[in-house]
Amino acid sequence: MTECMTGGCACGRIRFTAQVASDDAYLCHCRMCQRATGSVSIAFKTLPKADVAFAVEPDWYQSSPIARRPYCASCGTSLGFAYPDSEKMDLTIASFDDPSRFKPHYHFGSESLQRAWLKTEGLPEYRTDEYPVLTERWMKAVGKLPD
Repeated sequence: MTECMTGGCACGRIRFTAQVASDDAYLCHCRMCQRATGSVSIAFKTLPKADVAFAVEPDWYQSSPIARRPYCASCGTSLGFAYPDSEKMDLTIASFDDPSRFKPHYHFGSESLQRAWLKTEGLPEYRTDEYPVLTERWMKAVGKLPD
């Protein structure tokens, strides 16, 4: 079922709407994505460019001779990936307001996959709202925890 979903960057300057027809997504582990995001992988949703509308045009980084990446120059949020000559683009899963719909269906760039970061089942899990150092900082700064 196609759903209109919203998202954007951390500071709120860049917002988008996207017509999303399925929950399939993927994890990219290629070195270009690792370097561009500073992470061991990035979760993406591929969509037709025509199904994505930005309220404010994002900033674009020419990350290679064949691709560019939308981002927010104010807060640094990575918003996606696109080949300029393609009718499709990828949006970062975490930039959606509610990323819970999406499920990974495959890995891409597996030659650079960092397996130790995928096999995390059984590691201790900590909630941010139960970490006193963090909650005390939020309460002192703004009087409440972030949404």
